[in-house]
Amino acid sequence: MPKINDAALDAFIAAKAEIDVMLARLVAHSADHFGYSPEEVNWGHVGTLDHYRARLREITDLAFREGEHAK
Repeated sequence: MPKINDAALDAFIAAKAEIDVMLARLVAHSADHFGYSPEEVNWGHVGTLDHYRARLREITDLAFREGEHAK
């Protein structure tokens, strides 16, 4: 007989696997300077990275109970 949480565990593992793929893609994209060469970087690119950083900060604040999510 399956455990009550088997479906939840399967969903958790699937979500984690998807997050792991996204993180690996972001790390690789960052290593490639997000596809920009130093000669072409402009303030628009800075704004894009600031947007990425803000979204990632929301996630890390939630995950680690920091910032506005601190207890």
